[in-house]
Amino acid sequence: MRELFVEKDLTALDRYWAEPYVQHSPQMPDGLGTLRAAVPGLKGFSWEPKRTAAQGDLVFTHSLVHGWGPGPTVIVDIFRLENGRIVEHWDVVQELTPPEATASGNSMV
Repeated sequence: MRELFVEKDLTALDRYWAEPYVQHSPQMPDGLGTLRAAVPGLKGFSWEPKRTAAQGDLVFTHSLVHGWGPGPTVIVDIFRLENGRIVEHWDVVQELTPPEATASGNSMV
């Protein structure tokens, strides 16, 4: 993730992703071509993983992201791996609400 989205190293797609790549995010179509085209345009993008977990062939990340939307964004990504490479992706994306504005007073990340 860091190599691709922060360092903009498109060769990371060849190392860590595989076709057919199934995308469940409502903004992105299937296939790696969209990622190849989108990554160079992510100016000011930063990705701060806060939590990572794995279960079977799934890996989950809970991250704070800047540069995806107008303000800080909290993203939970779920990746399915096959032969050690990402072949499927789901995400939940939510604008960051500061702790003082949440009902619990707790941070989202």
